[in-house]
Amino acid sequence: MKAKLPENESARLEALHRYEILDTIAEQAYDDITQIAAYISQSPIAVISLVDRDRQWFKSKMGLAVSETPREMAFCAHGILRPDKLLVVPDAQQDERFADNPLVRGEPNIRFYLGAPLVTPDNYALGMLCVIDRVPHEPTIEQLHALTALSRQVVTQLELRRHAADLQRAAADREVYLSQLESYQQKLERANAELQQESRTDKLTGLGNRAAFDQWLAEEVYRTARYGSRLSLLLIDVDGFKDFNDSFGHQAGDAVLKSVAQALRCARPSDFLARYGGDEFAVILPATSRDGACILAERMRKAVASASFPQGSVTVSIGASTLAPDSTDISLLVAAADNAMYAAKQGGRNRIVHADSAKT
Repeated sequence: MKAKLPENESARLEALHRYEILDTIAEQAYDDITQIAAYISQSPIAVISLVDRDRQWFKSKMGLAVSETPREMAFCAHGILRPDKLLVVPDAQQDERFADNPLVRGEPNIRFYLGAPLVTPDNYALGMLCVIDRVPHEPTIEQLHALTALSRQVVTQLELRRHAADLQRAAADREVYLSQLESYQQKLERANAELQQESRTDKLTGLGNRAAFDQWLAEEVYRTARYGSRLSLLLIDVDGFKDFNDSFGHQAGDAVLKSVAQALRCARPSDFLARYGGDEFAVILPATSRDGACILAERMRKAVASASFPQGSVTVSIGASTLAPDSTDISLLVAAADNAMYAAKQGGRNRIVHADSAKT
């Protein structure tokens, strides 16, 4: 089904062209955003799409070979009709707007589509930041929030680009020009820093996310090998969380995860806390031996067990592992902690198991 034209189409196209972005070369800042969007949504395709008069053109793309498609095929042409709302298509084959679309019936075989409008400060929708999958599914609340945040970062990049171009044209005095350009560069650097921080933070708990955990652990293993220190890892699982969710609902479950994350902040300033996935947390313990890891794990276990939860007490099972001397094998360290965590759960929960012995 071909999308209608927005009521403000002429003004919208004028707003798009003033950014002088169409048909420009690829830029790292935009490519970084599509990569983060794909990672957060776990989708193979992500694009920054700008809707021109007769086409949608991709400023950045991941997982697609083409650089543009006709506007009449564009999901984004539907999305820009509602600048205040994300376009969520769990299964394009079941949506009358898209079931006969060539991009659904053929390559790239779109099934799932999630798009966040790129809305200018004067409220014109230029296009969409969208993620696409070849299998249908529903997005999570965290993914919706993350894509919205990233779409704002795309517009920030566009605004900074426009301001820089305006400044170049308007600056008659070189000293003023350089001063203003430096100011905009600082804004751009701050925006990129905020984007990087946002991409490394779990939205629900405020802890590091899995990507941040992977990077931090790799860096700590390198430092451990270089300086001959010790490194330990804790993997923490909330006991009975699935049953809790089934009984009290996901909103109550999210509240528990936030409270558990807060309790785990009893860790040392040098330790790195992350939400490892679902109801699992991870704590990287630099310069920490086996005994030190068990002491810190016990501190965290007690902190959670003594915390107040509206639906009753909550406990955690903790698996600990310590990197063997002269080893740099991250996978072995993580697998050992994971196995120890499951041993703690099988051993009765609300306890700690180190990879080489149990402690209750």
